Amino acid sequence: MEAQSKKIVLFDDDEDILSICSYILSEAGWEVHAFTDCNNVIERVRKIMPDVILMDNWIPDVGGIETTRQLKNDPKLKAIPVIYFSANSDIHELAASAGAETYLAKPFDLDDLQKKVNEYCL
Repeated sequence: MEAQSKKIVLFDDDEDILSICSYILSEAGWEVHAFTDCNNVIERVRKIMPDVILMDNWIPDVGGIETTRQLKNDPKLKAIPVIYFSANSDIHELAASAGAETYLAKPFDLDDLQKKVNEYCL
């Protein structure tokens, strides 16, 4: 029986970043779900029940901080690790404010992306 693939949800309004991250993570065996906005975030994430979530700071419509807080306030979703990612210089403060488990500063090395994602999916 084949092991179930690990699932990840990416939220970023930059389609180039979504495309690159989706490709890299798919090649590494992840089932990738990518969104350019965070509308209906609870409903979307509940349908997928990912192992990890990558959250951009500047995601439409309410932004990454508020979206991450919504996820962390949901009893069924709060245990899913959120990796906050942004080009903002104070990303560590933004991630902490949002309640994310960790962060990844943009621009990031693709190896760092894979390491960070794998670190939070054990």
